[in-house]
Amino acid sequence: MTVPERADSPVNQLADRFWESILELNPTTATVYGDERYADRLEDPGPDGRARTRALMVRTAAEANAITAEGLPTEDRITRDMLTVIADLQIEEDDQALHQLRVVDQMSGPQQLLPQMTQFQPADTPERLEKFIGRLHAYPAFMAANAQILRDGMASGLTAPRIVAERTIAQMTRMLDVPIESALIPSMANVAGEADRERIRDVVRDVVHPADVAFLEVLRDEYLPATREEPGLWSAPNGEQLYRTAIRSWTTLELDPAAVHQIGLDELESVEAERRAIARAQGFGDDTVAYRAHLDADPVNQPATKDALVERARDDIERAMAAAPRYFGVLPRAHCDVRPVEEYKEKDAPFAYYYPPAPDGSRPGIYYANGYDLPSRKFTKLAPTTYHEAAPGHHFQITLEMENDRLITFRRLGARMVGGAYVEGWGLYAERLADEMGLYRDEAERFGMLDAQAWRAARLVVDTGLHALRWPRQRSIDFLRHAGLSETDAVIETDRYICWPGQALTYKTGQREIQRLRAELSARDGSAFDLRAFHDAVLGHGSLPLATLARELPNWLAAPV
Repeated sequence: MTVPERADSPVNQLADRFWESILELNPTTATVYGDERYADRLEDPGPDGRARTRALMVRTAAEANAITAEGLPTEDRITRDMLTVIADLQIEEDDQALHQLRVVDQMSGPQQLLPQMTQFQPADTPERLEKFIGRLHAYPAFMAANAQILRDGMASGLTAPRIVAERTIAQMTRMLDVPIESALIPSMANVAGEADRERIRDVVRDVVHPADVAFLEVLRDEYLPATREEPGLWSAPNGEQLYRTAIRSWTTLELDPAAVHQIGLDELESVEAERRAIARAQGFGDDTVAYRAHLDADPVNQPATKDALVERARDDIERAMAAAPRYFGVLPRAHCDVRPVEEYKEKDAPFAYYYPPAPDGSRPGIYYANGYDLPSRKFTKLAPTTYHEAAPGHHFQITLEMENDRLITFRRLGARMVGGAYVEGWGLYAERLADEMGLYRDEAERFGMLDAQAWRAARLVVDTGLHALRWPRQRSIDFLRHAGLSETDAVIETDRYICWPGQALTYKTGQREIQRLRAELSARDGSAFDLRAFHDAVLGHGSLPLATLARELPNWLAAPV
């Protein structure tokens, strides 16, 4: 591997110390990136673990601020920016005890940690097996600490919305109802033989499941009656400020909820004009609802099986990779695999999502497609989703970041701690870029792309509506249905936004910034504007705060002489 320039600079030394501490404090993060040093441990969500994390953030912020930004090389300046943003936000979140909300989460709560880790953690040698079993034995203390957070939230009044708790309870109940012979963790464990799998099955039955049962009992019997009936964060103690913090945490920007709400409405109007043009050309006049109903009823637009859904996604990725060299100078080396979402969580999971590859190349990137309620899963929706999550979307952005040997380890592996607006903004930009690349097969798929754009614009409206403007849950579901989502997706997505305040703002916020910069540089450079160079520059420095991207990108693409 090429050593980054000035790897021993004060900024890079600070970043290395920071990242090493993050891995030690978050052992499962280390596992995801192929670091096996802490493979027998789990995070400490209790007071001691939170105190150690806070001390790291306070120390890192102070050391970063002590380094003068003026005169720093570009990458050092960016790294310093990122460390400051991450540390300041995490200190603020700790001040506000946001962990009390995050402990109840049907999307990625503590109950999902071991099933997720089983997919990433090898247990195929005696030493690895012992570490994996050690991690299983650490689970009761982990879940007991999370149960105490439930009680802390009840005491402070900072509890989850009822629908989030109900979904989490239902999900855990489904998981525990699976017979131990078919249980997810032993079934998925990457072991050398069936005797090792049986040993894991015994530990799951005797250690893991009782810990889940104990947490579930507290969640269902004690916590559920104390949850908030209103779905929006505004209904929590200090809710308005919590939402402002959540917006900054996800987007890295200070945004006014009312202004974001209006941007969403304006974007929706613009996309609807494009949808009407396609509907007219297909003989439906301006009736986009009728054209969508036609597409939904078309049996050709519906996968017959989960395997058919997965195969179509694989084909779309292959077509994207074939076209990519005309639009990118640098391509990811890692392959992108496609898998169906596991049945235990498909009911609560989004339509699709992506996991990055292992840095050592031992695991490809993984694109998960959700086959729950298969009749609602249309190919016209799958296409833009695949280009967002896989190629040329997240698989390009995240994998190129990880494979960039000009960046220090923190920038390659830890940069996504800086928030989701850059990552999700690129994903949404990639959906539009796929249209330029000629990847959509027909006008029906282009209409699906526009539905996806409208969906992300609607997210601006719905997220701010729920969490700042006091919308009830049903109003969000109805709004998303009107924007073009199916009933199934409108319900799942609404409950996702309720669970993750502010996350839904990342997509359009990031896309709009990338599009703005592209238009600005294209106007500046005229016919000399190089789209391949633009894409390589946007992706060539890893995940960034949006303000940093806006400041630095024009310097990376110098104006032609």
